[in-house]
Amino acid sequence: MLHGHYHPIMMAKLTGGLDASGNLVGLHVRLSGQSILAAVRPHIVEQQKGRDPLTFQGLADTGEHSFGYNIPNLLIDHAMRNTHVPPGFWRGVNINQNAVFMECFMDELAQAAGQDELEFRRKNMQGLPRNLGVLNAVAERIGWSKPAKPGIYRGLAQMKAFNSFVAAACEISVQDGNKVKVHRIVAATDPGYAVNPAQIERQVSGSFVYGLSALFMQENTVKDGRIVEDNFHTFPSMRISQMPKVETIIIANGGGIWGGIGEPTICVAAPAVMNAFFKATGKRLRDVPLKNQGIELV
Repeated sequence: MLHGHYHPIMMAKLTGGLDASGNLVGLHVRLSGQSILAAVRPHIVEQQKGRDPLTFQGLADTGEHSFGYNIPNLLIDHAMRNTHVPPGFWRGVNINQNAVFMECFMDELAQAAGQDELEFRRKNMQGLPRNLGVLNAVAERIGWSKPAKPGIYRGLAQMKAFNSFVAAACEISVQDGNKVKVHRIVAATDPGYAVNPAQIERQVSGSFVYGLSALFMQENTVKDGRIVEDNFHTFPSMRISQMPKVETIIIANGGGIWGGIGEPTICVAAPAVMNAFFKATGKRLRDVPLKNQGIELV
């Protein structure tokens, strides 16, 4: 913990354009922050003429982390800003923050257009049947088309990561404006081929421990030139009592791809919960970990 590399500090500015009918006709995503490859594999950044391709995981134009929407006018760029604190690969890597940026903003765009968040996403996924397939699967299982129980609020997220198509839908409740209980997460994964379904279910459940712990409580801070957090008492992981019920949907569509399992679904946990939190409170969350805003996982 004290002598390693740390997850990158990243932020994003997103600008979307809606036409008179509420159609998303343009999107600009400006990523700003550290480059992991500049710290650990600088020769790749040199070969790419100063570009870190892994920064665009989940937002790339092609490949195993390709963008999950079809938008007519699209620009995604990265203003690289490297600090003296060395970043490194963490569980899920750059899909984690990119899913938060993109999937929370898709909710904001849908609400600005006065449209249902699921239907808004569907409209912008033409020609992306596998992204749409996992999204539809979690929406159907969570019962998106039917009202939730009183006091229960839902959120959605989807992404392509490590050659797998993943989506999550969650149900949460919020007490006193800051105490969040995640009751249920439905996760769909299309990894191409499913060799061991039971192990996939375990990996997906375990991924949400990483995703929710990072969302609510995990943070590295620097004081007097060193990292403060040195073990689990200062860098905590969620407890069993905080763990939601996880329902895993495996969609083995083949197609010649072999997708990952352990990391992809991590990224959709946080934005799904953040979107549900907005539904519950009307407050849009923009910084993590949430503990710094007085928000607890219970």
